[in-house]
Amino acid sequence: MRFTSLLFGTAALALSAFPAAAQDAASYDADTVVATVNGTEITIGHMIAYRDALPAEYARLPDAQLYSGILNQLVDQQLLADEAARLGKDEGQRVRLTIENDRRGTLAGIVISDMLDEAVTEDAVQAAYAQVVASFDGQTEYNASHILVETREEAESLVEQLNAGADFAELAQEFSTGPTGPNGGNLGWFAAGVMVQPFSEAVEGMTPETVSGPVQTQFGWHVIRLNETRETTPPSLAEMRDGIIAELRNNALQAHLDALNDAADIVIAGDAVPETALSTVQLDD
Repeated sequence: MRFTSLLFGTAALALSAFPAAAQDAASYDADTVVATVNGTEITIGHMIAYRDALPAEYARLPDAQLYSGILNQLVDQQLLADEAARLGKDEGQRVRLTIENDRRGTLAGIVISDMLDEAVTEDAVQAAYAQVVASFDGQTEYNASHILVETREEAESLVEQLNAGADFAELAQEFSTGPTGPNGGNLGWFAAGVMVQPFSEAVEGMTPETVSGPVQTQFGWHVIRLNETRETTPPSLAEMRDGIIAELRNNALQAHLDALNDAADIVIAGDAVPETALSTVQLDD
C-alpha cells in the first residue's frame, strides 16, 4: 500500500508540477529521489536515462504520458533485481559479463552520438548533395504509344490511315493485339534501352508527335507514335536527404573506427580459440 500511495503521489506531481516547472525548477534535479524500493533510490536522473534509451516513437511522447510508465518500469525492475540478489543471482558470471557488455555498448553509443553530431551537419548534407548533382548523368526519356499487329501489311495500312488523319488511340483500341491496346496503346515514360532494340532505335530517331513506319520485333509489327520527350533530373534534396545522412553517418563512423584501430594495440586470439567455443562454453549463473 505504501508503494501504491507513493506511485500515485509522484505521478500526480508530474502532471501538476512539471508544466509549471519554471516556478520551482530549483527544487529538483537529476539526483532528486522519486521513489525508493526496499531502500534503493530511484531518481529523476534514472528516469531521464531510461527515457533517452527508448525508441524514438516513445521518447517523443509528452512527459505526462511517460512519467508514470517509466517510474513503474524502474520500480518493477528494482523489485526483480532485489529478487535476483535474494536468490544469489547477482554475483554470477553471466550477470558480470552482461553488465560489462552493457557498459561497453553504452560508452560506445555515447562516442558515436557525439561524433555523428559533428559529422552530419547541414553544410555536409548540402555538400554531398552538390556532388550528386554535379555527377548526375541525365538521359532522355520517351513517352510513346504503339499499335501491335501480326503482319507488315496490317502495319502499313494503319500508317496510311494515320497519315490520312485517323486517331491513333482509336486505331490502337480497335486493332492492337498488345496489352496496351485498350488504353490507346500508351506505354508511358521509359528510357530507350528498356525496350527491345528495333523499337528503341526507332523511338530514338523520331521527333515528338510523329508516327513511325512499320517496325518489326519478335513480338510482331509496331506502328509507333512518339508523344513527347524529357530529360531526367537529379532527385531533389528532400528526396535524398535521408540517404545522404545515412551515408555521411556510415562514412564518418567507419573513418573513426579505422583511425581508432590503427592507433590501438589489438591482439586477436585467432585459431587458439575455436569458433565452436560460442556453443560449448557455459557461463555460470
